[in-house]
Amino acid sequence: MNYKTEPSQKSTVKITMTFDKQEWSDANQKAYEQTRGRYFVNGFRKGKAPRHVIELNYGKGVFYEDALNNLFSDHYYDIVEKEKENFTVVGQPELSVEDITDDGAVLVAVAPVKPDVKLGAYKGINIQKVEYNVKDEDVEAELKRLQERNSRLADVEGRAAENGDTATIDFSGSVGGEKFEGGTSENYPLVLGSGSFIPGFEEQVVGMNVGEEKDVKVKFPEDYQAENLKGKDAVFAVKLNKLQKKELPEVNDEFIKDAAGAESVEAYKKETRERLEKQAKEKGDAETENNIVKAITETAEVEIPDAMVENQMDLMVRNAEYRLGMQYGGMKLEDYLRYMGSNMADFREGYRSQAAETVKSQLVIDKIIREENIKAEDADIEAKLEEFAKSAGKSLEEYKKDVGESQREYIANDIVVNKLFDFLKANNNLTAAEEKPAKKPAAKKPAAKKADDAEEEKPVKKTAAKKPAAKKADDAEEKPAKKPAAKKSSAKKADDKAE
Repeated sequence: MNYKTEPSQKSTVKITMTFDKQEWSDANQKAYEQTRGRYFVNGFRKGKAPRHVIELNYGKGVFYEDALNNLFSDHYYDIVEKEKENFTVVGQPELSVEDITDDGAVLVAVAPVKPDVKLGAYKGINIQKVEYNVKDEDVEAELKRLQERNSRLADVEGRAAENGDTATIDFSGSVGGEKFEGGTSENYPLVLGSGSFIPGFEEQVVGMNVGEEKDVKVKFPEDYQAENLKGKDAVFAVKLNKLQKKELPEVNDEFIKDAAGAESVEAYKKETRERLEKQAKEKGDAETENNIVKAITETAEVEIPDAMVENQMDLMVRNAEYRLGMQYGGMKLEDYLRYMGSNMADFREGYRSQAAETVKSQLVIDKIIREENIKAEDADIEAKLEEFAKSAGKSLEEYKKDVGESQREYIANDIVVNKLFDFLKANNNLTAAEEKPAKKPAAKKPAAKKADDAEEEKPVKKTAAKKPAAKKADDAEEKPAKKPAAKKSSAKKADDKAE
């Protein structure tokens, strides 16, 4: 077999494989031996007919397809391995037959390859440095959250319901006198003023007394996701069964020791400030790195093969499915999309632009790493392993016994990425913007509605959908308009910078 490679259009390589007469004959014989059991010929038991008889009955080219597939499998991947210094294949090839005769065959594979990048400016650029500060009120807010986590609900007597109370209610909703799916529940604990039900519902429960029954009249929003309820007037028959108010524990040293393990309130505040400052620095660094990647990617030129974008889209869909399952107790993406009136094709397509940006940034970063010869030296890896060993309370030699080659590669990659950003920060002009509060800003949403961004009001959770793990099984009541909380991602790898 002889082959030749040549660049083709849009970051592809054309591999032409030429097989001589003997190779082509052997491939057809092999195909005959593998597939002869498929063919029925009068006068022969199935699988026993000679090759020339099958060819006479089914046509001379009956074994060509299987012969070509065998030749491709036997030679293509070896060629790709031999040529790995010249190109990197990033997807499945498109196959075509250039020629077939008794004297041989010519098979062509056009494969997408990792493209070269024409770098723009990546040094000496003015880039905004992001910084977050931590204020006293941030520390106090953490202390307040600790109180909230350790609060208890106490029964309320002798007064009507107020915002902030937990009202345990029965409700049954109807539109035009007809009950609708998901509009009924018993002993549902609703925090008044939380905004978890549709507008106007909670406000009308405020002022009710325990044992009181009332018709709550509301109007579903025009943009409500359930088509049969959009803009409809509804009536909920509501009964208030129980009223409770949250009681917070007193903040003192004893409480702090119990709830947080700190020695005193002051010690807790000090530890909390240090933790928040570390998180604020990590967040600011990550956003600064995002700004760097965006700036150097914008001026770079690269022709990205479709296969790389498609692969990235597949990865993003898998990640969304994983996050959805983790967040909502195993909920399937297909079920979520069906509930939202969408489908997998549209959902996946919504990632295309983001995937293209991500692939481009990865290629640009990889090119700079090669251009600047940024490497993880053995000493760097050893130092990192020693750091891990110390954290694990082990000696370096003891710790290294459990470290495989893939883990070393991961550590090496992490070191290279950190060196890369150290280099980029040192070689660009980082201009500090006005300091931001430490509060996390809202994440950018992709153009299409994503499973992990499912924060819209819902008339009811489907009965098949489970609650997040933090909820008890017996809390899986259907709800008229509860919003699930979206989890945030803390990924910081260079591959994620453009997402």
